[in-house]
Amino acid sequence: MAKTKTLEDLFHDTLKDIYYAERRILKALPKMKRAARSEDLKAAFEKHQEETEGQVERLRQVFEILGKSARGKTCEAIEGLISEGEEIIEEFKDAPALDAGLISAAQAVEHYEIARYGTLKRWARELGMKDAAKLLDETLRQEAKTDDDLTKLAERTVNEAALETATA
Repeated sequence: MAKTKTLEDLFHDTLKDIYYAERRILKALPKMKRAARSEDLKAAFEKHQEETEGQVERLRQVFEILGKSARGKTCEAIEGLISEGEEIIEEFKDAPALDAGLISAAQAVEHYEIARYGTLKRWARELGMKDAAKLLDETLRQEAKTDDDLTKLAERTVNEAALETATA
């Protein structure tokens, strides 16, 4: 008879998913930075790359708490989101709306991460893994701040620059 899957199994499976996603994001961020037209957006991508390196390290710590090795499993959701971002880079290359599209793609990734980290944090608490929950909460707060910062950047300059050029 097959072993019944538990919340801890689901937690571990989802942890592998987000670990893969974060490492994949680390590979995508330099390309997004190079594609960005705005220096502010380039700086935001660079800052998030540094933060993501720390997030990967925190995930490794959560794996240690679980007594498991840090291994990812292919995350089709992040592959799709990154693919959409790459399409924007290709289709809007040298276009005034490129940065607005890059922010949109980056926020889609952020929203995915926020959903995953929120769920993992809740499950860690329910499983009595206070240290893991604290690590996951730190990343969750960081992802939410990045999303907010991207919104502010879009509203402050990027969307307006794309709109002005389109109507000029």
